[in-house]
Amino acid sequence: MARIPDAFIDDLLARTDIVEVVGSRVPLKRQGKEFSARCPFHDERSPSFTVSPVKQFYHCFGCGAHGTAISFVMQYDRLEFLDAVEELAKRVGMDVPKETTQRAADPQLQALYGVVESAMVFFRQQLKSNAKAREYFDRRGVSEAIREQFQLGYAPDGFEALKNALGTDATRLGLLERAGLFSKNDSGRVYDKFRDRVMFPIHDRRGRPIAFGGRVIEKDASPKYLNSPETQLFHKGRELYGLWQVRGANSKIERLIVVEGYMDVIALFQHGVTQAVATLGTATTSDHAELLFRNAPDVYFCFDGDRAGRGAAWKAVESVLPRMKDGRQAFYLFLPEGEDPDTIVRNEGREGFEARLQSATPLSQFLFDTLAQDVNLATLEGKGRLAERAKPMLAQIPDGAFADLMRQRLTELTGVGARAASPETHVPTQRAHGPSRHAPPPKQSLVRSAILRLLHKPALALEVSADPPFASLRQPGVPLLVELIGLVHARPDIGAAALIEHFAGREEQDPLQKLVVQQLPGIDTKWQEEFLDNVNNLTRDALDQRTADLQARMSEVGFAGMSDAEKDELKSLLARRAVPRSSDST
Repeated sequence: MARIPDAFIDDLLARTDIVEVVGSRVPLKRQGKEFSARCPFHDERSPSFTVSPVKQFYHCFGCGAHGTAISFVMQYDRLEFLDAVEELAKRVGMDVPKETTQRAADPQLQALYGVVESAMVFFRQQLKSNAKAREYFDRRGVSEAIREQFQLGYAPDGFEALKNALGTDATRLGLLERAGLFSKNDSGRVYDKFRDRVMFPIHDRRGRPIAFGGRVIEKDASPKYLNSPETQLFHKGRELYGLWQVRGANSKIERLIVVEGYMDVIALFQHGVTQAVATLGTATTSDHAELLFRNAPDVYFCFDGDRAGRGAAWKAVESVLPRMKDGRQAFYLFLPEGEDPDTIVRNEGREGFEARLQSATPLSQFLFDTLAQDVNLATLEGKGRLAERAKPMLAQIPDGAFADLMRQRLTELTGVGARAASPETHVPTQRAHGPSRHAPPPKQSLVRSAILRLLHKPALALEVSADPPFASLRQPGVPLLVELIGLVHARPDIGAAALIEHFAGREEQDPLQKLVVQQLPGIDTKWQEEFLDNVNNLTRDALDQRTADLQARMSEVGFAGMSDAEKDELKSLLARRAVPRSSDST
């Protein structure tokens, strides 16, 4: 991903009003200090989506979506990070520092995009003048509007049609070769890769052509499909054919239908099913799965019902499972032998295809049905075999309701996971009504309390050293708190939104986002006192920890075996008078 300076992101978020950004896309209503709306990322009847102008942050209490203006534009407009930054920068009159991006690192990259664009224009022109190619699309029922929407074309017969049209000099020829549009034989002769084929341009997520798929016109010609090789622009495991067109045809994408071929996508669009995409001659990868769910909550995989189709479906299961966060759904539709989405939708129409989708198999059912093949669930041995097969698969599902339900389903099928109550679980009635008087309720974490206040008012970090004395404390969350304090010292004007953005893509981001949307009682002057109390108590804990470490050292080697520095430090620590601890904040 392109690297943009942190200072630029801080400045961009400081100049951007998230209320204006969200409000231009979603109707907002003021509720006290914040704004509310129905969440644009899931269906709901009553508003649970809030936007905070103070924190420059949004959060949905229904589906959990949350983030900054950058992440909102990424989610709502379905843009990549750099594109979202560029979109927001335009609004506030800022120029993204291009010299920091990967694109600028290769001065020929834009030329490479340009030469693929030129090839697409050439193929489209050839389609207009070639009767055989036009007759092929006529026979398949592809309208002029769909041909225009997908920018379909034709690669002429012959070995040098494209080469002669576009390869005007050595530099141009080199770019065409880098774009995967030429082949080379054993004698070193360079010639057009695509010949006498109808052409399907493959677009990236910004709508730029980056590669091609070519299909033969004659039935007996082979190979039937030919795709561009992997290039600097094109990685087939990361792209989906038709996704650009799906985005253009749908203001909100409720679902995506994954099919196997270019013409399947074209035929479904032709009949009004405008959510179809295709993998590019490869199995569904983890990148495909992430891209699919980033664009739609429901994904339907449509495969042939034969052995190969079910094998492809299982590979899709393996890629999808680790991305099955709550709210996402995956389904599997298997077509009759000899049929594909193209023939189904042409014979049965949109209504027939939609009816088949309605009866698609949920991922949960397909997974357990597949794992239970050749297993006799009437025996303990069979149940044990299913459990052993299922456990590593279920372990890949992110924590949440869906993961719990899948484990519950495994227990229903096998009994594994169910446990008889042990004697210790039968708690006497008098103890069940409340905690033991000998077990005081646990205190709130000092670290969590300090991070919570720092997120609400980042400038609090400037009240303590950039290298706080508790940095060595072995306690969960301390490294994160120390990093947050250091960030604020390095970027004193940073706001809460930019602070969260710094952790994008890291495991710390999600818990920080959950903390920043919590309401903090009291006034900000009180927060400072509470934050400093937390810091003082953490410092005391760090000193206690160091004292215990030195005492353990003395137990191992004796006082005489310690270094002079260790002896002096231990004496100093033990000489400290006990100071009453400040009460922990919540």
